Amino acid sequence: MTPAAANDHMGLALAEAKAAAARGEVPVGAVVVGPDGQVLARAGNRTRELNDPTAHAEILAIRAAAAALGSERLTGCDLYVTLEPCPMCAAAISFARIRRLYFGAADPKGGGVLHGPRIYNHATCHHTPDVYDRLGEAEAAELLKTFFAVRRQSGG
Repeated sequence: MTPAAANDHMGLALAEAKAAAARGEVPVGAVVVGPDGQVLARAGNRTRELNDPTAHAEILAIRAAAAALGSERLTGCDLYVTLEPCPMCAAAISFARIRRLYFGAADPKGGGVLHGPRIYNHATCHHTPDVYDRLGEAEAAELLKTFFAVRRQSGG
């Protein structure tokens, strides 16, 4: 994967995060890329819209990619996400057998990869993706910071 391609894929994830924010969702976006470099799925958070606490961007993108491939395993696929995955999403990434995980902003409070339970460090974790953090970090972090500042000001 070239650095330019990685940045392009993270750019798509950032666009999904911006669309999520415009819908009033926490601005997180995710993109699944197949082994051939083609985008298989992209999604932004939709927990409020769908009234579904599992409708995180990563889960939605994984579901769509699995449907596109007709397989529950996404072997050889890469996931780009704007925020460090939570424990639920980190486990789903493992179960899907994602090859590489790229994420933007760290999440010291709710993350499950480099923070919190560190899902991939457990002996019971069946598959550990290669993890690359801080890709598009500044823009992803700014989106989140701005979103929550506006929510605090409006009392929402």
